[in-house]
Amino acid sequence: DIQNPVLCGIKQFPIEGGRYLIFLFKTTEFSGELVSSPEGEMVWVDRDQLSVLDTVEDFEELLQVMERDDLCEFQYVPQENQWKLYLH
Repeated sequence: DIQNPVLCGIKQFPIEGGRYLIFLFKTTEFSGELVSSPEGEMVWVDRDQLSVLDTVEDFEELLQVMERDDLCEFQYVPQENQWKLYLH
């Protein structure tokens, strides 16, 4: 259970006929126990240990959006048969 979540960014990427949006929140207030899912085991990790974990390729850029006050958007834009990543 989290309390007082703060919207800290948006991640978006194109899908057929539109775009997919993910709203990024953060908080320092929480209680209860983590619940794992078929997607994987949930564990708490200290911020300074994130770099040693096997994360998705764009995880560092996503963290920038979540942690920097001058960024609020993580966006993939199709360009020349590829997705180009933009941070705004």
